[in-house]
Amino acid sequence: MSRKQKKILSRIIVSIILLVAFAFIPLDGYIKLACYLAVYFIIGYDILIKAFRGIINGRVFDENFLMAVATIGAFALAIYEKSGDYLEAIAVMLFYQIGEFFQSYAVGKSRKSIIALMDIRPDYANVEVDGKLEAVNPEEVEIGTVITVNPGEKIPIDGIVEQGDSVIDTSALTGESVPRNIGAGYEVLSGCVNMNGVLKIRTSKAFGESTVSKILELTENASSRKSKSEKFISKFSRIYTPVVCASALLLAVAVPLFRLFVTGVNPSWHIWIYRALTFLVISCPCALVISIPLTFFAGIGGASREGILIKGSNFLETRSKAKTIIFDKTGTLTEGRFEIDSVHHGRYDDRRLIELAALAESASSHPISISLKNAYAKEIDLGRVSDIKEFSGKGVIAHVDGIEVAVGNEKLMNDLQVEYMPCHSAGTIVHLCVNGEYSGHIVIKDVIKQNSKSAIEALKKSGIRKTVMLTGDSSNVAESVSAQLGIDEVHSQLMPDDKVRIVERIINDSEGKEKTAFVGDGINDAPSLVRADIGIAMGAMGSDAAIEAADVVLMDDDPKKISTAVGISKKCLGIVYQNIVFSIGVKVICLILGALGIANMWLAIFADVGVMIIAALNAIRALHIKKEK
Repeated sequence: MSRKQKKILSRIIVSIILLVAFAFIPLDGYIKLACYLAVYFIIGYDILIKAFRGIINGRVFDENFLMAVATIGAFALAIYEKSGDYLEAIAVMLFYQIGEFFQSYAVGKSRKSIIALMDIRPDYANVEVDGKLEAVNPEEVEIGTVITVNPGEKIPIDGIVEQGDSVIDTSALTGESVPRNIGAGYEVLSGCVNMNGVLKIRTSKAFGESTVSKILELTENASSRKSKSEKFISKFSRIYTPVVCASALLLAVAVPLFRLFVTGVNPSWHIWIYRALTFLVISCPCALVISIPLTFFAGIGGASREGILIKGSNFLETRSKAKTIIFDKTGTLTEGRFEIDSVHHGRYDDRRLIELAALAESASSHPISISLKNAYAKEIDLGRVSDIKEFSGKGVIAHVDGIEVAVGNEKLMNDLQVEYMPCHSAGTIVHLCVNGEYSGHIVIKDVIKQNSKSAIEALKKSGIRKTVMLTGDSSNVAESVSAQLGIDEVHSQLMPDDKVRIVERIINDSEGKEKTAFVGDGINDAPSLVRADIGIAMGAMGSDAAIEAADVVLMDDDPKKISTAVGISKKCLGIVYQNIVFSIGVKVICLILGALGIANMWLAIFADVGVMIIAALNAIRALHIKKEK
């Protein structure tokens, strides 16, 4: 509990104790007035100060002004009537403060998950200087520096593990509680916690560009991007509050004067003033002004706890209205990690064919080349390879153990005038020609992510009407992946500008009636992420450009989190609409009853504070996210 919350709570408790005591102590006249005024100032002095400052600064019509006018007026009426009933005025202020306490608690609860992100900010980085480790400011560490991360410490900067084996806790970034085993060659992200072994990490980014800095920047800026609902409530309250103040004034003055001059009946002024004060308390828009932003804040906090970063409540609102989701294939629905699926028509045994291909591709960093070297699973002996010639978009020719080996696609085989065996399997086909003779081909496939199929199924159950996949791969690969995942529409052999064109066509076809989301991870996806109504990026392995362009970032690259984000968005919007209907509905009914003299100040307290507490407690339900099974 914060210091502010403790202070409010102590004032509430003291006020209640004094009121209970005064009920048993015989008080009368000015002594009674002084005692109750003391309680009134104990519980409401801050509201009176805020109201006074608001008047001075030209911000008159807010909830503090309404509370001050209503309670001071109620005190004045009690003094005028000599009734000695000061309890109503104090009760209004007391219950308002109780409502503020609950609201503060609700905000604090939803803020915890976001504040928890601040704990991932590393305070230092260990750099070896003259044989000793020195803790330095992470912002001073240059790219390429080797840092040491000891057990229990946070990884301060993104990098590649050069030495050491360990288990790291990624839950602060991804929401995933299962630790991850890492070793030399693994990429690690800042903000993760090293759980056991000592790690030597060569930094790949500056601190300001590292994952932890990006997350904190996105989170801190999220509240500045307001949803349409929040903007509507802000405009509504600016118009609504002056209108109800004018209405209360008319109720207190115009109606009695009308009765006096038209009907000739001498009005009871104190009755109409009491009705007007009751009207003011009822009309206070606290429930709407507090609960709507709180709902979105709680939704963003709950999402961040699940490893889903939403850059603003406007994106949360737009996300709930998306009916079409477009996916990039590689790195989004697939791992972006190629593996050998099969070997066909080989003149040699499979292992020998893979060995020749891996050695010939030893100088290439292309993903296909890497998959061949990974399948070879031995250290490459560069002494066995010579005369490497790379042909862009086709393949390579090299001498391996003195033998000429050509590794590539159909275009390379055609250039060499080698008759090759076509392959009907879905995947990337790598043909081999040894000493001028065709020697078979290797089928390489991009691995489909474990949760991709269930993610598509979950999205369709959540109300997504159409799923689309875009890829630069060949049509047979694209069709194979889409068939396995249940994608409704697929487009293959695309360039980045082709993807943007298709995204624009789908958006135009919807004629603005439905929203379209795009999910991607690469640099070439950034234009599509920006063009879509809502852009969703894979954050763990996604490019900086994609993360920067996206509106929502999935920190663990799990496509199933997309349906979780849909659920969060819909739940938030549902709670927002519930609070709007409930708050306005109760206030309209109570305002009518107050104007007719049926409602008293106690009902007004419920219409204001009671509704505010219910709406705030309803809002924090957005924190609780239903886990995907």
